[in-house]
Amino acid sequence: MFDMKNRHFYTTLDYSVAEVRKMIDLAIALKYSRSRKTGDAKEGSHTEMYRSMGYLSGRTRLVPKTMAMLFFNPSLRTRLSFICALAKLGGTAIDLPLSATYPFEFTKGAVMDKDKIEHVKDAVKVISSYVDVIGIRASKLVTSGKDSAKVDPWEKLKQDQIIKSFMEYATVPVINMESNVWHPCQGLADAVTIVEKLALKTPLRKKYILTWVPHPKALPVATPNSQLLSACDLGMEVKVVCPEGFELDQEIMLQAEKRAVLAGGTLGFTNEQYEALNGADFVCAKSWGALKYYGNWEAEKKIRDGLKNWIVDQEKMKLTNDAYFMHCLPVRRNVEVADEVIDGPKSLVYIQAENRMWAQMAILLTLLI
Repeated sequence: MFDMKNRHFYTTLDYSVAEVRKMIDLAIALKYSRSRKTGDAKEGSHTEMYRSMGYLSGRTRLVPKTMAMLFFNPSLRTRLSFICALAKLGGTAIDLPLSATYPFEFTKGAVMDKDKIEHVKDAVKVISSYVDVIGIRASKLVTSGKDSAKVDPWEKLKQDQIIKSFMEYATVPVINMESNVWHPCQGLADAVTIVEKLALKTPLRKKYILTWVPHPKALPVATPNSQLLSACDLGMEVKVVCPEGFELDQEIMLQAEKRAVLAGGTLGFTNEQYEALNGADFVCAKSWGALKYYGNWEAEKKIRDGLKNWIVDQEKMKLTNDAYFMHCLPVRRNVEVADEVIDGPKSLVYIQAENRMWAQMAILLTLLI
């Protein structure tokens, strides 16, 4: 379909802006084509436009393609959306529950005389011989516990050892279902949502705000990294706003800024939330941990507890250009965002969640046929 077959999907930075846009358009075409078949499509010029896109070409099934999914962390949307995506395409998703009870060795040249059962090199080569694509979720900060996960310093986590080991040894495409650094499936789904909501209008130069919001514990930076990158790829005027000390990785931000310029947009940063929200067209709320406190969350919590006023509420949304509200879910209601905003008419959170499935269908088709 596109010249992207058999490539890994680790971050959208590995693809050109044009290639990312092709995946976005394919996801929308899949969504509206399927709606037409089931009689669920809403009438309107944008619906007809999406239906008429020439991206499907009758090739929308993966029979008998299979996907192995290994979750080293809890998952709801990612797990179910991939299972449903494969099913709708005629393929099979296999959820391997062994990642928590089957410890892999990831160190090269390791003397395996302790608790590790199998080296990832051997396991991945075997898995690759059974399936057509492998999905990995391995983010050290994703946890269902009430406290922040104990982690290594950011510079070590940034190496993304687990998923990069799978990518190194796999002989089939590996899809990043969230690592320490990136969550490209969420980013792509957000981009699909923005393009879909704007219909015939271009996202170029629309004002997109990614705002840090409070949370009881430190969360990963993978999702905000991918969300802002996707907005950059759409050529939007992107601004990241966070409290002082919660700035995202400088190297990654420089890469995103280059993409913004290539797409015709901009990327900026500020610590002033009210100022950033003024005139915004899209407001995406997300919490994340301060990089300098990785491995020392007790010190970060003292600062975090004093930032509860960063919640997105109706008063702040009134500063915007009647903006759409976005959040990846799960969300802490009335901590990150007020009920009146997330339940309001401009909230896109459930559309975002549904679009995870359509975006992932586009990824699978792109990599496999």
